[in-house]
Amino acid sequence: MYLRSLDKCCLRIGSYPSFDYDATSGGGPAFVHLKEQAKIKYLRFDSSTFSIPPLTWRNTRFLSLPIPPGLKIEMLMDKLEGTLDLATGDLSLDFESRFVFSIFSIFSFPNLLVKTSLVTGKVTSEYFEEEGMVVNENGRIKLVGIAIVPPTGSHLLDTFLGLPNEALAILNCEFN
Repeated sequence: MYLRSLDKCCLRIGSYPSFDYDATSGGGPAFVHLKEQAKIKYLRFDSSTFSIPPLTWRNTRFLSLPIPPGLKIEMLMDKLEGTLDLATGDLSLDFESRFVFSIFSIFSFPNLLVKTSLVTGKVTSEYFEEEGMVVNENGRIKLVGIAIVPPTGSHLLDTFLGLPNEALAILNCEFN
């Protein structure tokens, strides 16, 4: 199985407006294991073969405008694994990643650590409410997840983002 990310993805943190993100060049193969129940597949994606495109002025909009050239947010995935229920199309993936924010590759902030479950069901928190979409007949899926982003230790970044704070991810994908 191969998971491919699509356009119309979204990342939000706290009460800030969303970063609208075209992630079409991302994805990777899954290592698949059948669980005891024949309709449940355990999926694990390897960080060395799974790509997540960075957020840049080419693929990311904030307040309907491209983010400024020179700003980049890279996502360095540490973990992406979970289960796919073949009977219902429900998918749940544990996701852990480091988000690295840099300006012109000269200045980098400390990593934002994000741990969440990306699901096809409904997620709700103080700031967010969003519902995913199970795998359809075309292999399309919408994954949603909410995470608490802990402080980074950078007074500037922690204050600016109000860390710790909630973050929301909306990922449109397809399975082949």
